[in-house]
Amino acid sequence: MKGYSALSVIRNALSGHRKWKPVWRHVTPKKHYDVVIIGAGGHGLATAYYLARDHGIRNIAVLEKGYLGGGNTGRNTQVSRSNYFWPQSSAFFDRSLQLFEGLSQDLNFNIMLSQRGILTLAHNHHELDGIRRWANAIMINNIDSKVLSAPEVKELMPLINLNCRFPIHGGFIQRRGGTSRHDAVSWAYARAASDLGVDIIQQCEVTGIKVRSGAVTGVETTKGMIAANRVSIAVAGHTSVLAKMAGFRVPVTSMSLQAMVSEPVKPCLNTVVLSPVIHAYVSQSDRGEIVIGGGADIYNSYAQRGGIPKLEECISSVVELFPAFSHLRLMRQWAGIVDVTPDTTPIMGKTPVDNLYISGGWGTGGYKAIPAGGETMAYTIANDQPHPLIEGFGLERFKIGALINEGAASGVSH
Repeated sequence: MKGYSALSVIRNALSGHRKWKPVWRHVTPKKHYDVVIIGAGGHGLATAYYLARDHGIRNIAVLEKGYLGGGNTGRNTQVSRSNYFWPQSSAFFDRSLQLFEGLSQDLNFNIMLSQRGILTLAHNHHELDGIRRWANAIMINNIDSKVLSAPEVKELMPLINLNCRFPIHGGFIQRRGGTSRHDAVSWAYARAASDLGVDIIQQCEVTGIKVRSGAVTGVETTKGMIAANRVSIAVAGHTSVLAKMAGFRVPVTSMSLQAMVSEPVKPCLNTVVLSPVIHAYVSQSDRGEIVIGGGADIYNSYAQRGGIPKLEECISSVVELFPAFSHLRLMRQWAGIVDVTPDTTPIMGKTPVDNLYISGGWGTGGYKAIPAGGETMAYTIANDQPHPLIEGFGLERFKIGALINEGAASGVSH
């Protein structure tokens, strides 16, 4: 993989930036692949990259019905954290955060990781007690966490309104948490995977999954039939649609989760702030925009816009927390299709169909899981057995009742 450097920038500047090579190859699909991955978002691209790098499997196609990174990977609020309650979740997400910390160096692509911390607020004494328990639990799991009093919250965030409708009693912060650039993450994995020989095929919608004698044999697409030894599904909110094509069901509900940004202003937020009670989270981008997210719409949907009532609720919540933001104009709004499971924990691993694998049910946690999701799914596909970090995330947990309830750690209601 040819590296980016200051010298290459200067050299290409002298030619008017007309001689840069494409970041990834544009190819025509072959008739057969060892592995076909459906979905060229962060998870699909990361899985392809780690399959090629760590397991030597390079005859791979990543199929995308739209454009690369145009789904949830490009429609989130870019938060990375690992402050999950249960040991299974915290181990997985902390591995992902560790990979994020070295990703720019590993992929030679600046993902603009900013570990400014993520602050979760408590709005009553009972919630503060719960946060202490949460913080202690994740510290036992070797994840950094610190409980803050209300004055300490104010010192950290001078603009915050402690006496809002639900007064702030304190909170806890994970200093290693923060944000990164979502499109940079998808481009970096695409570039690295392509350099290793992976075929990334855009505008190629999967219309059917071929199964024979209980095993997957390939996929039908708008560009023709593609045979495959193994197939992996990584399509976020459309997970249940693809599973139905293969003849099985998954316990997933799809709905719109909105996000929005204000006009840019000078730096005023030095951390990510999340309020589970008021149902809003807010940060500031590198361009100065105030990035805002909230709860999911209350009805099932595959729309990528979201409804006005939820938008108004989210904005009013943020203005309640930060009254100064009432002077800002909203610049743009969008939504992603989140796929939520009953326990708000992802579904990863093997499926009832042999040689067919799944990575879905991410809800609001998909972006922060991209590196570890790709690494563990690559291991699972290559070895036909779940990676140790995701052994508890399989479909079988819904049969035996071994749920991993991360509803609180998901951040907002959905």
